[in-house]
Amino acid sequence: MFVQLLAATGVLAVLTMVPGPDMAVVTKRAIASGRRDGLSTVGGITAGLLVWGALTVVGLAAVLAASSTAYTVVKLAGAVYLGFLGVQALLQSRRNRATASEAAAPPPPSGNPWRTGLVSNVFNPKIAVFYTGLLPTLAPPGLAPHLGMTLLVLIHAALTLVWLGAYVLVLAKASAFFEKPSVRRALDRVTGVVLIGFGAKVATSQP
Repeated sequence: MFVQLLAATGVLAVLTMVPGPDMAVVTKRAIASGRRDGLSTVGGITAGLLVWGALTVVGLAAVLAASSTAYTVVKLAGAVYLGFLGVQALLQSRRNRATASEAAAPPPPSGNPWRTGLVSNVFNPKIAVFYTGLLPTLAPPGLAPHLGMTLLVLIHAALTLVWLGAYVLVLAKASAFFEKPSVRRALDRVTGVVLIGFGAKVATSQP
């Protein structure tokens, strides 16, 4: 069982490190307002995974994954939210350009960072499909199904917390570079386009 659990952890680790909407949201927040808000955003994302994990264990996520109507509602809500964050980043780049010309500090982004991470993750229906489709195949057969699924959800949440948390710390170490007005504007634009792209991808995704 230990070998199977180790293999499952390896698969989850690889999937965790693949860039996606969560990393884009964290990048936007960490660069715009620093390490503390970046880590808070990571905490919200991790909480979102635990929400999906709880729904998966009790079977509700399977219903969502199987219902095209429910899936469509959630994915469109998620796409709109990611698009909103993307547009917000693009507008922030324009504000940064204006404040740079006035030799003033750019205003911090609005909204609670923890809530931003939570909402962006909860409205990603791909997590429901991932948890109900892949996790059962990775669960150690020596454990009861609910216990095995719960364990894998906790492992995935821990991996996400460590990986994205370390990513925020790396961004914080290079804060002097990212605080340059020209760099901030460029990153806001890139992040905005990436978030809008992820929103479009979520909107056109299939269960």
